[in-house]
Amino acid sequence: MRLSDEFRDPALVRDIAHRIQRFAGMQATIMEVCGTHTMAVARFGLKSLLPAGVSLISGPGCPVCVTDQRDIDRYLALGMQPGVTLACFGDMMRVPGSVTSLERLRAQGADVRVVYSPMDAVEIARAESQREVVFFGVGFETTMPAVALAIKVASDERIGNFSVYCAHKTLPAALGVLLSSDEINISGLLLPGHVTTIIGSGAYDFIADKIGVTCAVAGFEPVDILLAVEAILTRLEQATAAIDNAYPRAVRVEPNSRAAELIGEVFVTCDALWRGLGCIPGSGVALAPKYAAHDACERFAAGLADVPPPKPTTCRCGEVLRGLIRPFECPHFGRTCTPTAPVGPCMVSSEGACAAAHRYEGA
Repeated sequence: MRLSDEFRDPALVRDIAHRIQRFAGMQATIMEVCGTHTMAVARFGLKSLLPAGVSLISGPGCPVCVTDQRDIDRYLALGMQPGVTLACFGDMMRVPGSVTSLERLRAQGADVRVVYSPMDAVEIARAESQREVVFFGVGFETTMPAVALAIKVASDERIGNFSVYCAHKTLPAALGVLLSSDEINISGLLLPGHVTTIIGSGAYDFIADKIGVTCAVAGFEPVDILLAVEAILTRLEQATAAIDNAYPRAVRVEPNSRAAELIGEVFVTCDALWRGLGCIPGSGVALAPKYAAHDACERFAAGLADVPPPKPTTCRCGEVLRGLIRPFECPHFGRTCTPTAPVGPCMVSSEGACAAAHRYEGA
């Protein structure tokens, strides 16, 4: 039996769902922070297994979705410069910029390439030394180590035509801002398994200790998610706040030491712009001075200076990311915004809440 089969076992799912029914009558709003959780919840119909008073809402855990429009527009502007090759993950290709997208830019003749690893972009730079190769560094702590390694390799091997447009985000700081606002009452958080394998569950202790919100780290199979929901509801019943680990086969309290070492060497903390959340102090990373030669923002500063600020939009992705509205409450959803013609990133990304609702919930 494959590991995924074990954690999708229908009998075990039914057993946990039956146990959760003892919380009938409780009113609780649980935010699934991770976009992969959002997809899994929709795909497996897990909302239908919860008591009527327990609701799951999406949060700012899709790295593509939270990338600010300004960063997307600036990266697109680099692709319009002669001799520049853009390299990015596939999820970014159809994300709309203010006037175009990477997909449309490539159709117009720009050199835009989808890669599966940051090291693929380094290989392109090594093989095509006459071109400037710029990788789009998007994602949370999960993808940072691989990007850091690519930068380190390029530096060590003196590959001078490789740089990174760094739009990475660190998740704990954003969760602190979200929970400290009075926009929405969140009872508990389903914390992301992928990110937490890197930073360790201890990184969220402040959420329980200082903000008083209970959380549970979850894997990505139905059993994983339901066990985490059960842990949160149990804490709410006991009126205690804690960080529970419902994904012990992958997550520890301590961070991954090698990943932390790489991130700490290559990056420094900085403020970051988030779609829907604005500028959050200390929630991003920039390249450390030692690696500044591989910072696309520094290398192409003159070309980026003229990129205009994004214009206001009627897309409501920002509100979806804060849990203020459900995807179907956006007037564009399923009408002027579909997976084939997206208005905003939440309909594009494989982890986007709108894409999940459109594909699995038919709403």
